[in-house]
Amino acid sequence: MINTNHTLEIKKILTDTLGLGKRLDTMGPDAKLLGGIPELDSVAVVTVILALEKKFSISIEDDEISAKTFEKLSSLVNFVEIKLAEKNEQLA
Repeated sequence: MINTNHTLEIKKILTDTLGLGKRLDTMGPDAKLLGGIPELDSVAVVTVILALEKKFSISIEDDEISAKTFEKLSSLVNFVEIKLAEKNEQLA
């Protein structure tokens, strides 16, 4: 189950990083990111990844990211939640 707080935090990161204003406010979990948001290009993806790493104190390796990660809002949230679970397992 996707955490609503994580979804909101990731929407804020996308909004702030891409300068989207309130466009993401009405987007649900199935909102298409790559191909659906013109501002989300390869440079923006790197910036978003850096912001996610900082916000959630996670480390994301290059080989962990694919187009599927940024396909939809829900796939990005799911990816971050997996990374958070991995981090919590390492701390336990």
